[in-house]
Amino acid sequence: MAIPSFIDRVSLTVRAGHGGHGCVSVHREKFKPLGGPDGGNGGNGGSIILRVDSQLTTLVDYHRQSLRKAPNGEPGKGDHQNGGLGEDIVLPVPDGTVVTDTETGEVLADLTGEGTQLVVAQGGKGGLGNASLASSTRKAPGFALLGEEGEERQIQLELKVVADVGLVGFPSAGKSSLVAAISRARPKIADYPFTTLIPNLGVVIAGNTTFTVADVPGLIEGASDGRGLGHDFLRHIERCQALVHVIDTATFEPGRDPLSDLDIIEAELAAHGGLEDRPRLVALNKVDVPDGAEIAAMVEAEIRARGLKVFPISTKSGEGLQQLTFAMAEIVRQRRAALPPKAAPTIVLRPKAVKAASEFSVKKQGDGEGGFVWRVRGEKPERWVRQTDFSNAEAVGFLADRLNRLGVEDQLSKLGAVPGDAVAIGGDNAVVFDYAPQIQAGAEMLGRRGEDQRFDTERPSATRRREDDKAYHEAREQYGVVGRDPRGVNWRAGVPFDIDADEEDAANRPKASDFGDFDEDFSDEADHGRD
Repeated sequence: MAIPSFIDRVSLTVRAGHGGHGCVSVHREKFKPLGGPDGGNGGNGGSIILRVDSQLTTLVDYHRQSLRKAPNGEPGKGDHQNGGLGEDIVLPVPDGTVVTDTETGEVLADLTGEGTQLVVAQGGKGGLGNASLASSTRKAPGFALLGEEGEERQIQLELKVVADVGLVGFPSAGKSSLVAAISRARPKIADYPFTTLIPNLGVVIAGNTTFTVADVPGLIEGASDGRGLGHDFLRHIERCQALVHVIDTATFEPGRDPLSDLDIIEAELAAHGGLEDRPRLVALNKVDVPDGAEIAAMVEAEIRARGLKVFPISTKSGEGLQQLTFAMAEIVRQRRAALPPKAAPTIVLRPKAVKAASEFSVKKQGDGEGGFVWRVRGEKPERWVRQTDFSNAEAVGFLADRLNRLGVEDQLSKLGAVPGDAVAIGGDNAVVFDYAPQIQAGAEMLGRRGEDQRFDTERPSATRRREDDKAYHEAREQYGVVGRDPRGVNWRAGVPFDIDADEEDAANRPKASDFGDFDEDFSDEADHGRD
């Protein structure tokens, strides 16, 4: 099946990247035991951004590929290395694209103007590493926070052509021929109805005014109800500042005449709605045909009596085209002058108010059969749950600390919760806990939650070094020679005694007198060495 070259409505799935997990790491370096936490933070996931590109006129690229996703953020690493950021994905869309959330029906944005952009799916935040979680009371966290998931949305993109003047009329009335005659646009033109299947845009210059003209595919009676192509393309004239009725004065179809054609098209525009304030012009086309010229002369006065300006034209010979283009330019110029001047874009910061009790809610829910559950809802608690690694007891304790500081435990106690009650945080994918107020973060920790007693407890190797140092200094004090007994033997290997022995063992220790005159022997050895 051939893919059309023009698409003005598509459904698109956008999936932002997940944030990278934080890293749990302890600095390791020679002579620096327990050098402290050095786990880096995870990188943020990439976002999906829609940006207006005035060079585009169709959404066909998203018809071919209806899923767009951004890369995830990288996890953190040791040595304070943060994870890489996921790259944002920028999706170019034509000027005049309306973005709607498919699930809720909410209009997210009406993108008009070159460079206008919308973050339609926000990337997930990266998790904090244990270096960022360290504090004066939690000196070496043995956990890190998980990265948050990126947003995923089903959206609909709908293109509404942005043009100054819209040409409306029955099929084969000459709308495409008019666009080709007054601009450099070259739409498809043929002698059968519904030749034009897509809106055609042309740029027209009349004096000092430059404006765009849109050829809306042929409308027929019942177009507002879906007949013909009107149901799909009536929306393309919603942004036009003026409308031009292109009426065929030389049609051979029975039952048709310029006045009835005008009434039918006006009725369809009224049924579509929102176009009552747009100025109208009437172009009686094909006056180069003898019958067409006569019919145009017959109805011109009656159309003028309705308060409409009439221009007999011929797209083939060029008759009346200059007057028509200058009349369109005058309307556009007046409409532009009536618009309020565009203010310079300014960045407005609107920080959200800090909330206290309203940051979360607690409700008691039950079905009457399976017991009840305390349901905790709120942006912060639910986000903290998503960031927690439940396989790590210390991380669970950190979550309990955060919930306690937020006031969740106090609120549960106030509402009558007792230890052992089921507490669910979140909605459909809630995490369920057994209510246990003031639970400690990890059974091996003896202090308050989150504290690391390893920094306050002496290591066994340090204790052994201290004992050896004490024995060394006592031996030096006793023998007077650093590290050697009176025989010159290393006191550790050659002297069979223990400095911590009892008095009976101490009495049996060798004395310096047992080895003779220590000073003479030592001085003789010293002289011998000099010789």
